[in-house]
Amino acid sequence: MEINYHSLAALIEAAQAGGQPISALVLRQQAAQLEQSEEDLYETMRQSYLVMADSVQAGKAPGVRSASGLSGGDAFRMEQARQTANDLCGGVFTDAITRALAVSEWNAAMGRIVAAPTAGSCGILPAAVLSVQAARNLSERDCVLSLFTASAVGMVIANNASISGAQGGCQAECGSAAAMAAAALVELCGGTPQQVGHAVSIALGNVLGLVCDPVAGLVEIPCIHRNASGVAGALVAAQLALAGIQSPIPADEAILTMKRVGDAMPQSLRETAEGGLAATPTGRRLHQQVFGTPAQGGSPLAASSCPPDCACR
Repeated sequence: MEINYHSLAALIEAAQAGGQPISALVLRQQAAQLEQSEEDLYETMRQSYLVMADSVQAGKAPGVRSASGLSGGDAFRMEQARQTANDLCGGVFTDAITRALAVSEWNAAMGRIVAAPTAGSCGILPAAVLSVQAARNLSERDCVLSLFTASAVGMVIANNASISGAQGGCQAECGSAAAMAAAALVELCGGTPQQVGHAVSIALGNVLGLVCDPVAGLVEIPCIHRNASGVAGALVAAQLALAGIQSPIPADEAILTMKRVGDAMPQSLRETAEGGLAATPTGRRLHQQVFGTPAQGGSPLAASSCPPDCACR
């Protein structure tokens, strides 16, 4: 069966027919397409995985701060909370949240990260896979291979919808990353290719309509916290699928729905920083704090909520 990454159902069918995980299918097909050996291509992905792990460690360190001053230190705070009695969630959930914050804060601080699938959603996939690896003592090879499954999901989404916040809102960035992470987790935990599809559909269905509204136009607020939320969504979707819970809507239909929802979003909610949280009085004040000039545009909420002497006006 020809693999063209336009249908997740086709990938699932091919993997099931061959009695293999999606990652094995993708690794073999991509190696042939790129005219590389499977081991060389695996090593390339392994290097990306090592960068992911390094960015977690760098992002958790105290003193991490973005150039704008708008973000930094949240991963360190989560790491401190994880080691105290003030850990509400515990286990893999808290670990994943901490890692997601670390990678996305390291990105905001101009550190080295892997766009997965974008820089704005870079913390979700690494956090999911690295946290489950630590919790279950999984091999590095299994984790690296799971990234091929995640990548296949990302390619199908990119071919049929979008992974760009400017085109489809944050559902296209953090939503796609959550779907990719959920797919990787299902395979890592012994799920079937069909369960991978259910996890992808559930993850996307839970974020439909999520807007892209970066405060001051920077990938910091609320982007970093949405990485934490995104990995939480990936864990939920993977757990549901592994429990045998099925999504009534096929993954390919969920992907096309995400595109239609993104196309229906007004421009102000697609990475322009003219709507959503970016257009709140505080969002506009933070814009002026960073750039020294008032934010342009914005929603009626911003204009009507500001006091007469607000610097946003």
